[in-house]
Amino acid sequence: MPYPYVLLSAAVSLDGYLDDTGPERLLLSSPADFDRVDEVRASVDAILVGAGTIRADNPRLLVNSPERRAARVASGKPEYPLKVTVSGSGDLDPTANFWHTGGDKVVFTTEKGAERARTPGLSADIVPLGPDLDWRRLLEHLHEVRGVRRLMVEGGGTIHTQLLQQGLADELQLVLAPLFVGDPEAPRLFGPGGYQGGRLRLLESRRIEDVVLMRYEPTAPGAGALPSAADHHWLALACELAALCPPSRTAFSVGAVVVAADGTELARGHSREGDDPVVHAEEAALAKLDPADPRLPGATVYSSLEPCAHRASRPKPCARLILDAGVRRVVTSWREPDTFVTAADGNGLLTAQGVEVVVLPEFEDRAKAPNGHLLG
Repeated sequence: MPYPYVLLSAAVSLDGYLDDTGPERLLLSSPADFDRVDEVRASVDAILVGAGTIRADNPRLLVNSPERRAARVASGKPEYPLKVTVSGSGDLDPTANFWHTGGDKVVFTTEKGAERARTPGLSADIVPLGPDLDWRRLLEHLHEVRGVRRLMVEGGGTIHTQLLQQGLADELQLVLAPLFVGDPEAPRLFGPGGYQGGRLRLLESRRIEDVVLMRYEPTAPGAGALPSAADHHWLALACELAALCPPSRTAFSVGAVVVAADGTELARGHSREGDDPVVHAEEAALAKLDPADPRLPGATVYSSLEPCAHRASRPKPCARLILDAGVRRVVTSWREPDTFVTAADGNGLLTAQGVEVVVLPEFEDRAKAPNGHLLG
């Protein structure tokens, strides 16, 4: 199920704290950065904070610029993004600014929490997610029911950690403020045992007055059958590589990427790469790696088209090459049609040998794009 693009936004001190323990909120950003945050808010469909952040900071979560609000309305959007909060217990303060400013609000909670959340008579949509909070169900609801395509998450640290740990965050926008808090009782962005999902890719670093904005993208593949935001990134790259293939009337154009469990790209390839007119994408990528590379058993292969199970041009099809490499997870978008091989079932061959195959059909059109001339 497609989810919104999830953008995490936070500001921290040089020693990694979100706030101090004083009665007033510690302002970590600069005036120019607050304006940048306002710009980001104006660009999204919804803003999410936890109930703890509402209690601690009493935020309004508004787009403050009249010009940006007017631009939203002119483009057919509501004046303010949807405001979202999450509370497992349903314990919500009805006097908080969150409920009395901006546009529509929605509360995600548990079945038990929903009973409590309805008691204060809040002007909000109360959505129970089941016996426990389920981030994937929450994101599905926002995408399918509320039409949210871009979601900005402004805290707190526990929510940021959970979304990163579950592979559901597409981007982290982190502002580093030039001060130290130094209080072990103060809240941190990530506490002990926090995010351990491998390296993140730096997309941008920018000085904004006396703070630094750093934009990161998680790169670690998902685990098992559950796709991660990084899976979408890598499969999109595989589809882009397919567009590099020399055109052919007798073979598909396919791109492939091999990625280690920590998010390190190991190799990439595409059909008919280099001087080999019959090489396949997965074959080209795997050939660039040492077969004894210890990272291969934990790696994921991303292929824009289902790996082939039969071929005439080589002794081994790509599904067999993946098995021989010891890779145990494959992410693809498009099942091979009967254009050249009838009832090709590379996914089935892989699954039968214990490989976890994840199909993301929302990328099928991108995978088909460089093959339009073969599809009629």
